[in-house]
Amino acid sequence: MKIRSLFTNSGGILFSRIFGFVRDLMTASILGANVYSDIFFVAFKLPNLFRRIFAEGAFAQSFLPSFIASRYKTIFAARILLTFLGIIVVLALLVDLFAAPLTRLIAPGFDPTATLLAAKYVAIQFWYLPLIFVVTFFGALLQYKEHFATTAFATVLLNIAIIGALLLSRGMEKERILLILSYSVLVGGALQVLAHLIMARRFRLLRMLGIGLASLEAHSRKVAEDTRRFYKNFFPAIWGNSTAQVMAFLDTWLASFLVSGSISYLYYANRIFQLPLALFAIALSTALFPSVAKRIKHKDEAGALREMKRGFWILLFLLSLATVGGIIFSTEIIWLLFERGAFSRTDTLATAQVLQMYLLGLLPFGLGKIFSLWLYSRHEQMKAAKIATWSLAGYAVAAFALFQPLGAAGLALASTFSGFVSFSLLVRAFGREKLWAFWERKYVIILLASLLVAGVLMWGFHLLALRYLGV
Repeated sequence: MKIRSLFTNSGGILFSRIFGFVRDLMTASILGANVYSDIFFVAFKLPNLFRRIFAEGAFAQSFLPSFIASRYKTIFAARILLTFLGIIVVLALLVDLFAAPLTRLIAPGFDPTATLLAAKYVAIQFWYLPLIFVVTFFGALLQYKEHFATTAFATVLLNIAIIGALLLSRGMEKERILLILSYSVLVGGALQVLAHLIMARRFRLLRMLGIGLASLEAHSRKVAEDTRRFYKNFFPAIWGNSTAQVMAFLDTWLASFLVSGSISYLYYANRIFQLPLALFAIALSTALFPSVAKRIKHKDEAGALREMKRGFWILLFLLSLATVGGIIFSTEIIWLLFERGAFSRTDTLATAQVLQMYLLGLLPFGLGKIFSLWLYSRHEQMKAAKIATWSLAGYAVAAFALFQPLGAAGLALASTFSGFVSFSLLVRAFGREKLWAFWERKYVIILLASLLVAGVLMWGFHLLALRYLGV
């Protein structure tokens, strides 16, 4: 893994998340935390659910190792692109036809009026999925070329499109705002596709793909074995990646029975939680994945473990500090970002409590990314899927037990519990002996000392904020 790749991914994610927070700040100010914001987040959740299952999750983790192993890369890539794009377009058409039943399934606590209103925006926003699949496909090819910058920075285009829509619709009726926001999601997806096509042309990937498409009909049998191996890994990977999205779906489903605004509290808190997770864990694992996969292919397990050890310690330091800081400053963070306009002080306190529950799971979720890529690099997607199933079961039990007494915070705590279940099983699959070999006494001492000093300093700043800012 090149450290430059980590910084490229982190820089792109940070750039996008800054614009994402501006987007959320404006959304909170214009829509607040009420039935209209709940409708928008429900509509946006469905394409994101399928995006993470088909595009960013299962597809990327199964495609890249199979592409690396294929002897006929051009034909294999062309066959996979045509197959998946066709399936996703058909899926989008079905969502158009059955938007209302799907909306009732996502948010059964909505009254009939809210359901019909949300269904309209669900149908529009689902067309974001085919666009983002094309982005993910070319992003995987660029990742093979060890080019990460375009995918890392292109995500900001969605946020820019939504921010533009919010500025355009300020002061309009809430339903008009929802309509403009829904179409802005599609504009953002189209801009991301354009950015990836430009960079793919520069790396001659469009030419490669053109050759594959032209040769596909005559030579498709040459990649039959590669395709079977891909699907053998892909379908377990669908389930392995979809469990996290099923948890998000169940979050929304249960929160729709709680007080109005609960879906929005979960959304805003999860957005903050996802920042360190994406900035550090996802950025590092994305940079690490091609290197580990190539070493595993060439039977260099020792080299792959060296790469993982370095990534493990980098991630452990960063996520530990983020966890401590996030929990201490949870109220200040929500106050600074969202408390204005229609977003009240009560909303701030409720969202901060949810954020604290999420942050307790930052370490297991983040470090789990390191160990899951080991399984994917070794084509052990089925094992990863079984682990994800146990994690989902743990979440379901905890969520149904906690959502009534603790509200939205209980759902966030259930998510944290599932993170610990997943992490413990991933470590077991990776091998406790291998993990034990990662530990070095000097790093442990430095980590504990850093956390102690940072914790004391941050707590002092927190007390000052309480005293002088009244946060």
